Amino acid sequence: MPVRFLSGGCMVMCDNKKCVLCGANAYEKKYYFNPRFGALPQSIKDELRIICVLFTKEAGGIFTIVFNETGDVLFEVRAKENDLLYDDIGSGLLINEIIRKKQELLTALSLYYKTVQKKSAEE
Repeated sequence: MPVRFLSGGCMVMCDNKKCVLCGANAYEKKYYFNPRFGALPQSIKDELRIICVLFTKEAGGIFTIVFNETGDVLFEVRAKENDLLYDDIGSGLLINEIIRKKQELLTALSLYYKTVQKKSAEE
């Protein structure tokens, strides 16, 4: 399952190209979970929250987990231009660690989106 790292996307809930699953913002100290995915088990929601919040605590910036139009899981990271505390290299290392340690979760999320969410959106 392809997992891609994108830098510089913008936060939208869902459109025809991508759908935000969740995200965290180090600047506002907030976490967002898209209510469209409320049927996911609480344990998965908790794991996603931990991933997002720890990412922004370690690297800073704004971190989102999104699905693209084909159902692949993407990570998007943004930072303010003048943010001297944002760790660009560290964010890349954290992304690689998430992909390595959470591959099973990411694959399951992609499969869930491709089967359940896309099907319900088409109806």
